Parts: sequence; structure tokens; C-alpha cells
Amino acid sequence: MSPRYAAGSAMGIAEPPDPAKAAKTPTDYSHVASLDIALQLVEQGMLFEITLFPEEFGGNREPHNLIYVPPGIPEIKDLVTETLLCLRNEGLIDRLSFDLEYKGSSFVPSSINVRATHNIKSRTFEPRIGVW
Repeated sequence: MSPRYAAGSAMGIAEPPDPAKAAKTPTDYSHVASLDIALQLVEQGMLFEITLFPEEFGGNREPHNLIYVPPGIPEIKDLVTETLLCLRNEGLIDRLSFDLEYKGSSFVPSSINVRATHNIKSRTFEPRIGVW
């Protein structure tokens, strides 16, 4: 076995990270109890403003459709939206709803629940995006 493939720190090669140790504890957003605080965190790059109901499905950038989420969540939401577009284009869904869950008085949702169904076909797509 070649030394470059040997595992272990004794050979001077880092061991792969233990997934259990690498798991991060989600940041607590309970202190974000107002729009003003959320907007300050957006300015600092700690939160991002996204549309809840996607613009691709007729959502707009009105205040009632804007939510504030931490880094990484906009990209996950985009992936879900891409999947929804594919399902719609294939005729597999024709109804779409988004529901938010919150912890305490936080302005940052703790999760985004999507429900996509078809009026006639028995199809359901229900991803849940855990935010914090």
C-alpha cells in the first residue's frame, strides 16, 4: 500500500472528518424578533431576504411574501423551486402551498413546509426545509 493512501495521522495524513463530530448546531435566531433586526442582519450578510412563494409561480416581492433566512437556505429553496418547476412542466402538480413554522417570537422561520399536489392525479411532493 502506498503511503499516500494510508489512513491515520501517524503517517502525516489527516483522517477524514467524523460526520458525527462535524455536525453543526444550528444558530439560534430567537433574538431576531422584528423586521428591523432582520434587515440589520441582512445588511451584515447574516440573513438573506427571499420570496416565500416563488416568483416562477407568480409570487412577488411584496412584504407579505418576503422572509429572512440564514446562509445556505436560499440555495436549498432554489433547488426545491427547480424541482417544483420540473414537476409542473411534467404535469405532475397543479397546486402549491408554503407554510412557515416559527420558534417563539423570532422573525426567522424555523422551517419552510412545501406542499405540491395535483387536483386529479394522486401525486404529492412535500419537502420540509429546516432553517434553524
